Amino acid sequence: MIKSAELENSAYEFEAKMPLRHAVPLGLQHVFAMFVGNLTPLLIITSACGLAGGEFADLQVSLLQNAMFVAGIVTLVQLYGLGPVGGKVPIIMGTSSGFLGVFNSVAATMGGGVTAYGAMMGASILGGLFESVLGVFLKPLRKLFPPVVTGTVVLSIGLSLISVGVNSFGGGNAAKDFGSVENLLLAVFVLVVILFFKHWTKGFLSSSSILVGIVAGYLAAIVMGFVLPTTGVTADGVEFTKAWVLNWNKVAEASWFAIPKLVPVKIVFDLRAILPVMIMFIVTAVETVGDISGVMEGGMGREATDKELSGGIICDGLGSTVAACFGVLPNTSFSQNVGLVAMTKVVNRGALATGAIFLMLCGLIPKLGALISIMPQAVLGGAAVMMFSSIVVSGIQLITKEKMTPRTLTIVSVALGVGYGMGANAKILANTPQFVQLICGESGIVPAAFVAILLNCLLPRDEK
Repeated sequence: MIKSAELENSAYEFEAKMPLRHAVPLGLQHVFAMFVGNLTPLLIITSACGLAGGEFADLQVSLLQNAMFVAGIVTLVQLYGLGPVGGKVPIIMGTSSGFLGVFNSVAATMGGGVTAYGAMMGASILGGLFESVLGVFLKPLRKLFPPVVTGTVVLSIGLSLISVGVNSFGGGNAAKDFGSVENLLLAVFVLVVILFFKHWTKGFLSSSSILVGIVAGYLAAIVMGFVLPTTGVTADGVEFTKAWVLNWNKVAEASWFAIPKLVPVKIVFDLRAILPVMIMFIVTAVETVGDISGVMEGGMGREATDKELSGGIICDGLGSTVAACFGVLPNTSFSQNVGLVAMTKVVNRGALATGAIFLMLCGLIPKLGALISIMPQAVLGGAAVMMFSSIVVSGIQLITKEKMTPRTLTIVSVALGVGYGMGANAKILANTPQFVQLICGESGIVPAAFVAILLNCLLPRDEK
């Protein structure tokens, strides 16, 4: 962290002007905190749809490029506002990981491929517009989302993602060497590096521990390529390239500069995707309320106003619609950056804006997107297990923000037990009406959110 009198006077004020020499490193710190998290959902979902390589290699690079570009644009709108759009709050926007459970379910239901991915984009366009409407009418709806509801939702999001992280930890379950010693050791190495830099260093290195772990994973994979066999043979005698091997040809073939492509994937409107995704946008709105409230309390020492919350959610929704037009998964506020603001108290809008501009510049350089796309699943898994598990902890913190009572315990236990439990075990819903299966799918997030909101409305309030 930079120490100077000038920084002391401007870094902790939202609208204060800050010298570029201070704004750039402070902005980059936020980018480093969310960079990997911004691209991880795309890597996971394109892999689930079978778009991670072969004839779709260029498409994946293009989508990663677009993800960085869109995140920068939406962040600037959130910081500075555009009419009613944008809360003018110190929030960094990026690709949401909360939709992973639902999108994995959609991919499984529709059999993957470009069509399934296009259906996700179509659902995201409609869902983003729906969330924007929720933002306009936020004030009367706010009472529906106390900490016990938002916390339960965040907790179920984390729980649904842990299995995704563990799959990557083993090298990706599509890999022929899934669960090999090499994949597991690489993932453990990345996790250990992250833990070391998170807890045994301070300031910049500590807050950038995820990025440091990823870089270390790349370096370890390079070293492994020199000392270990890069190919293996299946039980059927078929030779394959091991999952941890870096495909540098993909980087070499990518161009240095390219304009982000609008509608890189044909948009499809399919009810199988629309229903669960639409409901997930309600959950996202709840999460955004929590993030904005957290960043205002933690960074600026006051509660968020209704105007800030409303503008933030509208930006969240319209940002997701714009993102879908670029073939990118929904955008939302990044919880890791909320934590960074709470830790450093740096809320300067100019500093955060430099980070957003850096993201946009990255979106113009396909080689960078290609470099990210060749990340071994085991490296991703080492980071993802840490990131996704921390979401579980965030949910617990939200739930326990207020005194635990029999009422709150009932809401949490029933929502997780019945809602998340049944939703995560899709087979139990096989004989229910089709619309129930479409909404719940293989993700427990949506039913858990439904149950939590319903019980919060129905159960008698605790006597004060």
